[in-house]
Amino acid sequence: MSDTFVVVGGDAAGMSAASKAKRENPALDVVVFEQGEWVSYAACGMPYYVKGDVEDLDDLVAVTPEEFRDERDVDLRTGHEVVDIDPAAETVTVEGDGETFDQPYDDLLVATGASAIEPPFDGLDLDGVFTIHDMDEADAIEGYVTEHSPDSAAIVGGGYVGIEMAEALSARGVDVSLYEMLPHVLQPFGDAVAEVVEDHLREQGVELHLDTAVSGFEGSERVDRVTLDDESHPADIAIVGVGVESNTDLAADAGIDLGDTGAIATDEFGRTNYENIYAAGDCAEARHVVTGEPDHVPLALTANRAGRAIGQTVTGDPEPVGGIAGTAIVKAFDRGAARTGILDEERARNAGFDPVSATVTASTRAHYYPDGAELTVTLVADRDSGRLLGGSVVGAEGAKRIDTVATALTAGMTVTELRNADLAYAPPFSPVWDPILTAAKVLDGQLDG
Repeated sequence: MSDTFVVVGGDAAGMSAASKAKRENPALDVVVFEQGEWVSYAACGMPYYVKGDVEDLDDLVAVTPEEFRDERDVDLRTGHEVVDIDPAAETVTVEGDGETFDQPYDDLLVATGASAIEPPFDGLDLDGVFTIHDMDEADAIEGYVTEHSPDSAAIVGGGYVGIEMAEALSARGVDVSLYEMLPHVLQPFGDAVAEVVEDHLREQGVELHLDTAVSGFEGSERVDRVTLDDESHPADIAIVGVGVESNTDLAADAGIDLGDTGAIATDEFGRTNYENIYAAGDCAEARHVVTGEPDHVPLALTANRAGRAIGQTVTGDPEPVGGIAGTAIVKAFDRGAARTGILDEERARNAGFDPVSATVTASTRAHYYPDGAELTVTLVADRDSGRLLGGSVVGAEGAKRIDTVATALTAGMTVTELRNADLAYAPPFSPVWDPILTAAKVLDGQLDG
């Protein structure tokens, strides 16, 4: 059992681990080093702060540093960067408050998160060009929009960040153009979702440039154009949201193994190749419930859950961090889109499956009940075993139904078992055959055929 538990990184995984460890063993010394000033904040809420739905940036903070220190008795040190890990000496080297010192540990959690990818674009350093992956960036974007009232925006990347920021800036009166180098936005969600979302984005006035690569930005100190290979378009503000990369340099330099995904390799308890060093959150791999293989899907619940489990493990009661299905949901103006598991047929085949898919569109409520909406559901299964592999949903309401599919994946259910699930029914909430059940019924028929 640990006497001193040191955590590197003060966001979802790190602070969940620190809080759980201290709660399970109040006598444990828990020390958290965070190089920034923000801890335990809701990064997923940042676009809604820029939009104006969230009034104050501090509203995104779940637990303040003072609460961690005073109420949870966690030795939280913001403005302190861990610059080295020595597994042999069981110490970390820390820089902060104008000094450098070594901190011993019995157990160590690396929760260094991820950083926004910055492509080698020209003009990335111009005023008005932003990524958005931390609170300071969100605050800077909101301040820039308030101060300069931009007329036009270029959003590079059609993933979660790009879609959410398109909505946020449109709500602030900005004309938005979105640039995606792939044929569709939301590529991991599949074509059925992408096509619905793209049509809706156009209806909302977002100009889409698909299959379009951006080369950079132009302007005199402040951005005023986005450049493509052979043309340029006006852009008074630019948001680059092309993904994230794990912050693994600290771990790799210490001899901690990385996995094939590039994130830190861990076992079922979040342990690395060092028995008393753990990793969790956006910097770490986790086991995919469909393939059983390591995967890297940096999402909030994965980080919180793994951190909490590790916090319990270091107090002497081991708790697995749990598997992941890559379950995700995004709001695109008045549409919700969600996905889970394996949707890409090539990926399914590479994992040893023979994928079969079915897509249906059904009402979210009984046909006679007002205000129902169409929900498009795609399910994918393995032809030989009938095992469910993944699914997606998109529509004006009901996107959280993806949780039913995610639960089925975690349980290793077949399509037949999902089809026979006893889901709730009442006209204001669902037709007798819920859209998920309808999709399962259609797919089950294809497998039988």
